[in-house]
Amino acid sequence: MEYRQLGASGLRVPALSFGTATFGGGNAFFKAWGNTDVAEAKKLINICLDAGVNLFDTANVYSNGIAEEILGKAIEGLQNRVLISTKATFPTGDGPNDFGSSRLHLIQQCEKSLKRLGVDHIDIYHMHGFDANTPIEETLHALEDLVTSGKIRYIACSNFSGWHLMESLSISERYGWSRYIAHQAYYTLLDREFEWELMPLGVKHGVSTIVWSPLSAGLLTGKYRRGQDPQNTRLNQGGEQGPPVNFERLYKIVDALDEVAQETGKSLAQVSLNWLLQRPTIANLIIGARNEEQLKHNLGAVGWNLSTDQVRKLDAASNIDPVYPYWHQRNFPQLNAAAKLY
Repeated sequence: MEYRQLGASGLRVPALSFGTATFGGGNAFFKAWGNTDVAEAKKLINICLDAGVNLFDTANVYSNGIAEEILGKAIEGLQNRVLISTKATFPTGDGPNDFGSSRLHLIQQCEKSLKRLGVDHIDIYHMHGFDANTPIEETLHALEDLVTSGKIRYIACSNFSGWHLMESLSISERYGWSRYIAHQAYYTLLDREFEWELMPLGVKHGVSTIVWSPLSAGLLTGKYRRGQDPQNTRLNQGGEQGPPVNFERLYKIVDALDEVAQETGKSLAQVSLNWLLQRPTIANLIIGARNEEQLKHNLGAVGWNLSTDQVRKLDAASNIDPVYPYWHQRNFPQLNAAAKLY
């Protein structure tokens, strides 16, 4: 397993991590992802550790906390071998303070996550989304206190826009507080908007990217093809809230993936993941699995690299016309540092 530096920190993480959204199936939304119990979770975690994958990603809202509980039970006796990433911000109840990134909510949720996970600290604590109702200073000061108290080691964000992240980094620098070292973001061959602003920002300011749903909720696995309507997938069971899908564009990308898969002897999923691992700022891809077979298959995305020509073929097939001001900036590549990134 390849290990990569996570942003402007000394922490090294595996190129792949295991996501636990499939643990529990505690409500209709997450049941579409999976319903892995403790016994199966232990098997999956041991497969990961044998492959060098020691980072496990979860969140306080996954199956209403059940995913954290299952992960905690599954890593009993293994705490010194694993890194844990979890999150807060999204609603956990109906109360007026049961959501957001306020000091009250974050400290409360961190304590609950620690208890469910059965650990004394969280290695990477993500703000699951940007809370526009809470001053950024309050959020970052609360996180700094949690770092100082030893309850979390590093902080990260997720689903931020460029200005959300930049403003947060500026405030951390102003006060000498811990800064976000990673941004957990959505980025795939099918959806490349991340490249327009967030990627150049990450390069400039040392913020690594952890990619969630790197296979576009299964759209890039080869299940979806012209004239086919796959059943029993997360999408058609209501377990995904992604962007609208341009299926003609998807089929064009799948055609290119088919060509590269034949050239490499790899699967479409493995090729899609490997393409991501060669992009700037990418430190880690979160892979999920309902069973051991899926997990072992996704682990085959590392240990090899696509050729330059193969990357270009996939780039061309997945190219997306940018919105303003990015299309205007593309007209002047000599002024645009982002044009040199990939």
